[in-house]
Amino acid sequence: MATLIAFVLSSFPLTFFVLGLIAAGIAIARKPGGFIFANVAEELLDYSLPISIALSFLYNFVMHVFFSEVAAAYVGWAVSPFQHEVGFASVGFAAVGLLAFKGDFVVRLAAILGPGLFLWGAAIGHIQQIIVAADYAQSNAGIILYADIFLPVIGFMLLWLRWKATHVRENAPMAGHAICG
Repeated sequence: MATLIAFVLSSFPLTFFVLGLIAAGIAIARKPGGFIFANVAEELLDYSLPISIALSFLYNFVMHVFFSEVAAAYVGWAVSPFQHEVGFASVGFAAVGLLAFKGDFVVRLAAILGPGLFLWGAAIGHIQQIIVAADYAQSNAGIILYADIFLPVIGFMLLWLRWKATHVRENAPMAGHAICG
């Protein structure tokens, strides 16, 4: 059990992503129409923002600001004053992630773009540390690295799917009306 708890806490981006999927699945199942494209696109985006982004970055804030020794050791780095800067940037991303829940396209884009650029920059730093310092610590070369690369990609894909679902729905012919060609 201790190993499972350690894995869940140390793989927090994956943990919060899975929790977002579970919450979205529940929301989709409760929506009229159930698992139709528009519902799936909306709820996946709605719950990925407050859970995968907001809660994940809030957790990152807590770890880097209040448990900086633990966070640094886990990444394989020395404790640094920059951890507080990373922590406070993370709490800002968490706030934007919460604001984006059920928000419009621009707010959702901001909630994905800012953290996404931060995560891609972190991924570059992790890869550099693998190459330069042979740092293969789990939080430098493991799930965190893959999450840094792929979670923004997934976020942009969900945003595009939500846009597509809205665009298709708005331009679809109304029921009972024939399309003349």
